[in-house]
Amino acid sequence: MVEPFEIVALIAGSAAVAGVASRWGLSSPLVLTVVGIAVSFVPGVPEYPLSPEVALVGFLPPLLYAASIRTPFVDMQRNKRAIGLLSVALVLATAFAVAGVAMLVLPDLPFAAALALGAIVAPPDAVAATAVARQVGMPRKVVTLLEGESLLTDATALVTLRMAVAAIAGSVTLVEIGTDFLRAVVLGLLGGWVVAEVA
Repeated sequence: MVEPFEIVALIAGSAAVAGVASRWGLSSPLVLTVVGIAVSFVPGVPEYPLSPEVALVGFLPPLLYAASIRTPFVDMQRNKRAIGLLSVALVLATAFAVAGVAMLVLPDLPFAAALALGAIVAPPDAVAATAVARQVGMPRKVVTLLEGESLLTDATALVTLRMAVAAIAGSVTLVEIGTDFLRAVVLGLLGGWVVAEVA
């Protein structure tokens, strides 16, 4: 059982590392990752069990929101075709490519399990892409493309992952996959519009 003091200490430590990284002009997500890996090897450091539901509902939306606030909407509109291809077509192509390689390396691996692995590694990290792109001084159009597609790739990857997991259980059809993806797009657009109107 994780104590409240440990959670507060974890948050305070993360905030301190992020503050130091920002002061030195480093990418906070990358520094936090390196420090987190290093601290995990220190004896006596408690383990923090984290369920996938908490990560998806508690961590992912605020991170994506913070990244979206800094992304110019007009530029996204201007590059919507390229962003759409990167966030949907490229993620699916990457997921299937990883699945193919995984099946070559592990011939006994079922296609659905290989696709689930591909869906997990396919989407880029929105926060890291935004931080790195801005700090290295990339052209504005490239930054917009990276930020725009990284905000939308998670939806494609999550639907692909869920369908792959359902296929492992043998309870999904191609029509259900298409319907589920379309529903995710429509509900995502509707939810975003409602939140924007309220805000």
